[in-house]
Amino acid sequence: MQKILSHMRKAIEEYHMIEAGDKIAICLSGGKDSITMLKAFKNLQIFYPKKFEIIAVSVNPGFEFFDINFLKHICQEVNVPLFIENSNAKEIVFDIRKEKNPCSLCANLRRGVINSIAIREGCNKIALGHNQDDVLETFLLNLLYTGNISTFSPKSYMDRSKITLIRPLIYTPEKEIKRFVRKNSINVMPKVCPMDGTSKREDMKNLIYTLSKNIPMIRANIFGAIQRNLDDWKI
Repeated sequence: MQKILSHMRKAIEEYHMIEAGDKIAICLSGGKDSITMLKAFKNLQIFYPKKFEIIAVSVNPGFEFFDINFLKHICQEVNVPLFIENSNAKEIVFDIRKEKNPCSLCANLRRGVINSIAIREGCNKIALGHNQDDVLETFLLNLLYTGNISTFSPKSYMDRSKITLIRPLIYTPEKEIKRFVRKNSINVMPKVCPMDGTSKREDMKNLIYTLSKNIPMIRANIFGAIQRNLDDWKI
């Protein structure tokens, strides 16, 4: 947990993600990233000088293996209130529209539900569990498939909802999260989306892995380029 907190606190302080009095909705999917983020936030509350509240929020997209009781158990362990909303994302994305590349639409539908929960529960911030590898993969996806040099921002304000999105795990490599989960024998929810392991994002993950065999510093180089050259990453 110490390494996770070190990465997380660096991101929080460099991008001013937390202010005193914040109420943060932590997105909990049941995967390794979101569980790690929830546990890290609970630990951070103990010593962080700026006091803040946290709740966990989750969206049931309608997939067969989505386990509500599993999420409840995780939140009970760390004494964090959980709010779950049902969604028809699975029906819309796969049954009605039959999307070949469903990730973007599915994410937008989930985000709308999460925003509604956060507003209803009086939150001013939403924490998303994107890690450092997600930053790199999104950068390559945008570059190779749309011709844009961009990735998601560490922190962004949504004018319509008056809520700020924060991504406290952007400095945390995926391997550190995997190590934390494995070392602490933390169970995670089985992947429920049929696209897991077959998406373009997975292709980017494999591309980075392949390139890193010949260019060991490729992750650090791409991440450094993002920090130096993208306006959205400058506060």
